Amino acid sequence: FFHADDGIRDCLLSRGLGDVYKRQLDDSLNLSLNQIRDLLSKMTSSEIAHALESSPPRQRDLLFSLLKTEEEGDVLFELGEEIQQDLISNISNEELSEAVKELELDEIVDILQNLPEERMKNILSNMSMVDRQRIEMGLTFPENTAGGLLNTDVISVRPSNSIKEVISYLRDLGKLPDNTDKIFVVNDQNEYLGELSISEIITSNPSMRVNEIMETEISPISADLHDKEVATLFERNDLISSSVINENGKLIGRITIDDVVDVIREDADQNLLGMAGVAEDTFAPPGRAAKSRVFWLSMNLVTAFIAASTINIFQDVIDKIVYLAILMPIVASMGGVAATQTLTIVLRGLTLEQINSSNIRWLFKRELAVSILNGIVLSILVGLITYGWFKDLTIALLISCALVINLISSVIAGILVPLILRKFKQDPAIGGSVVVTTVTDVVGFFSFLGLATIYLV
Repeated sequence: FFHADDGIRDCLLSRGLGDVYKRQLDDSLNLSLNQIRDLLSKMTSSEIAHALESSPPRQRDLLFSLLKTEEEGDVLFELGEEIQQDLISNISNEELSEAVKELELDEIVDILQNLPEERMKNILSNMSMVDRQRIEMGLTFPENTAGGLLNTDVISVRPSNSIKEVISYLRDLGKLPDNTDKIFVVNDQNEYLGELSISEIITSNPSMRVNEIMETEISPISADLHDKEVATLFERNDLISSSVINENGKLIGRITIDDVVDVIREDADQNLLGMAGVAEDTFAPPGRAAKSRVFWLSMNLVTAFIAASTINIFQDVIDKIVYLAILMPIVASMGGVAATQTLTIVLRGLTLEQINSSNIRWLFKRELAVSILNGIVLSILVGLITYGWFKDLTIALLISCALVINLISSVIAGILVPLILRKFKQDPAIGGSVVVTTVTDVVGFFSFLGLATIYLV
């Protein structure tokens, strides 16, 4: 029995299982394994994956064990990499081979490529020669390239075929692969020549030849193109599918919109988690979660000591004027928030490939103007509050000046730091916030306490 307090009751109900199942569950605080299995049978693979991701490890393992083998492959593909590998580690090679055999090539590759090499070889050895060759071809491409996304379920025809022959061929296939909005045209050497939309096939005269109506201006995607660039091409050109060619120009597969959506979602997740220096399953065990976070917490500790050492330089002036210790966090905090705002704008522009060498200067000037305007408004506000609080005009003027200086530094840090990190092949989403916060803390403390040293001591 599975007690409702464990959370799975609400998780299953949240997937829209209907009033019948709600009444069934509300009548009892416990769910038998048969009841859970019955509920799972009414859910799609993506809904089951969501339920697994929304469950702590013990309940997750139990839920997955209740699935049929033929359901496991689809569910595994829908899961994040960490949870996926945890569940795979608990099933045999034979079961995994059976679970993934009906998946598309890119889905199988996504699941297998993260396994230890020895286990991957054992699983491949349990497959047919045809399937093994297909998967081995997919595994030759890096995960984050077009080759890692492609499916081999392409339909191709020759330019000399008539539309009547093409229609007959498509009918003989019985069922078209999912997301088929076009077929591809190749020569006898399987070299890509162009594409032919399904709508064009349906509306054209059956006696016409493929080479008379095929589209030759649309470029295929190279197998080594980065997956983020693939996503950009799909977004800009409103593509549903696109051909993929190797270095010799031969058609080796196609990419469909569902694969690109997965890339976009994963990239968004990484950027969101990276901003906080976190990369873990929501319900990861404490030890694993601590391990994934400790590095950036340690880095932040180092930067905190750097900021503290800046304050220590001005220990004498702080001892004489205690007001400074009360006010200096205001300057640092405002700079940190402003830097994070600029950093977020830059990260978004870099992710969408909107920022380049031709417009970065304009963006810098715009952000600088924003910081100056905000600095003037906020410095007046902070100065008035400080004067009303401490009745000291000099301190009010000093904190106002320090605030303007720090807001300007926040723009410089927010723009330059992510650009520098990217230049050195580092992810600016992960390290950017730590660096810019350090810069604004140091500049804020140094400017405020430095000015105080000059004019008050």
